[in-house]
Amino acid sequence: MRSVLLHLFIGLFVFSANSQEKLEEASPESVGISSERLGKISAMLEAQVENKNIPGAVALIARDGKIVLYEAFGDANIQGEDLEKDDIFRIASQTKAITATAVMILWEEGKLRLDDPVSKYIPEFKDPVILESFNEKDSSYTTKPAASPITIRSLLTHTSGIGYGMIDGDDRFKKIYAKSGITDLFTTEAVEIGENIKKLATLPLHHEPFEKWTYSEGYDVLGYLVEVISGRNFDEFLKLKLFDPLNMNDTYFYLPQEKEDRLVQIMKKADNKWVEFGGEEGYDPEYPIKGAKAFFSGGAGLSSTALDYAKFLQMYLNKGSYNGNQILSPNTVKMIMANHSGDLFNGPESYYGLAFGVLTEIGEDKGGLGSEGTFEWGGYFNTQYFADPETKIIGILLKQTRGPLDDQSAWKFRQMTFSSIID
Repeated sequence: MRSVLLHLFIGLFVFSANSQEKLEEASPESVGISSERLGKISAMLEAQVENKNIPGAVALIARDGKIVLYEAFGDANIQGEDLEKDDIFRIASQTKAITATAVMILWEEGKLRLDDPVSKYIPEFKDPVILESFNEKDSSYTTKPAASPITIRSLLTHTSGIGYGMIDGDDRFKKIYAKSGITDLFTTEAVEIGENIKKLATLPLHHEPFEKWTYSEGYDVLGYLVEVISGRNFDEFLKLKLFDPLNMNDTYFYLPQEKEDRLVQIMKKADNKWVEFGGEEGYDPEYPIKGAKAFFSGGAGLSSTALDYAKFLQMYLNKGSYNGNQILSPNTVKMIMANHSGDLFNGPESYYGLAFGVLTEIGEDKGGLGSEGTFEWGGYFNTQYFADPETKIIGILLKQTRGPLDDQSAWKFRQMTFSSIID
């Protein structure tokens, strides 16, 4: 009898622990958040829409695993349809942290070491070279051999020296990548990620690996690396190892037909009106609902919802666990959040770990950004997230815009979120 009671107690404890791991809605005051102050955040976002600074946004705030604000504001498209809070957004570079997590899952399985040369798995990277001179007339160039190999760690930390083509800060690399036919971000064309990465491997680097921090297409390399090591297509690997265990049921590279009508339109401002953004900057407006659906970009390819991404972030706040599934070890989460970029990333206010930008004590003292250890990033189409392990806060703000705007919502949202804590 005693044994039965003991097992019953353990079972109830495990059930209770697992239920606390999952995001659930709750009153703000139950987790030390002010309803009045959350109301001011909602009013701010409504004002941003009314003033035509943004066409619309979905905001989510959670603390201690409890969702205290989850709202939609404004329009989903130029036809003026109301934005719904479960609508789907192209999250672009928010894909990177998910890709890094996939790599670390393989690391935990003993399939790779972070300081392995990537050429061990993708031989085309065997002899990297660095750009030495560039001819503006025809985009020809000369190179010199790199002294160090490109490692998996350098790809994770954006210190490999690989560039980013279309969005590169150096025009020389924009031209080199374009001339070589490199696909950046995503495409509706019949291009496979392996084909693209093998071409990328032949191109010059900005600098020696680990010499500087250069925002990089290296996360597309990592997506292909996952395919090579796991033997699965990258989308299949993510579904099996992350999306299904985390119940991220609205996160895809390419949307199923029944969910296409939930995709938010990317908009820009012209003559004080919202119009469709499409065709500019190499972007295909039909992505991710049309085309060959064959290119799985580890750096920018996913679309998702605020709730799905909150589950991913909550897994990290739970030290690798969510919904009863241990995705990563707590030790691995701790290592991911450590400083792997030295002072190369953003000076004293933050550093880059293995998946995120991470706030330092100096960054915390600056104010309005969260506690030391807050991890963050954003996406090309005006999305952002942050999560604070100390206050247990998650903040997500999703929009879909490009082009110049007087958009003050991002910094206001973050600053006001942390100011809503009253315990």
